[in-house]
Amino acid sequence: MEKTLVLLKPSCVQRQLIGEVVNRFERRGLRIAGMKMMQLSDDILREHYAHLADKPFFPTLAASMQASPVIALALEGIDAVQVVRAMTGATNGRAAAPGTIRGDYSMSNQQNIVHASDSPENALIELARFFRPEEIFEYESGAKAYIYGADECK
Repeated sequence: MEKTLVLLKPSCVQRQLIGEVVNRFERRGLRIAGMKMMQLSDDILREHYAHLADKPFFPTLAASMQASPVIALALEGIDAVQVVRAMTGATNGRAAAPGTIRGDYSMSNQQNIVHASDSPENALIELARFFRPEEIFEYESGAKAYIYGADECK
């Protein structure tokens, strides 16, 4: 099973959408392997957004991500990265399709509710950035047999 990182951004936390967004991931069949609330530091933001740290808008982005705590989620499922990315929708909420998380809850490119890892390789890096190994749990979901076909789980 593949794991991926999702951050519920301050726009999600402040708008009290945490339960609704987590519910959507669980109802889809993704398993929560880790979950915690945290306040992001300057250091973790510079590392996480290293590709944007030299951009003129980075201070605004960092301030936005530090406006309140975030919820870090480690989600697991077959093709979890691809499934989560499809569920979150386009980065700009105004361009995101209705039915996606951003399409349903965002009108912004920056205040866009969630961050989701963009590849399995980056998911591993990002999970290690936000979770210690002992904070990601391995357990068997009782619903697994009703989420996947027997031949899909190896």
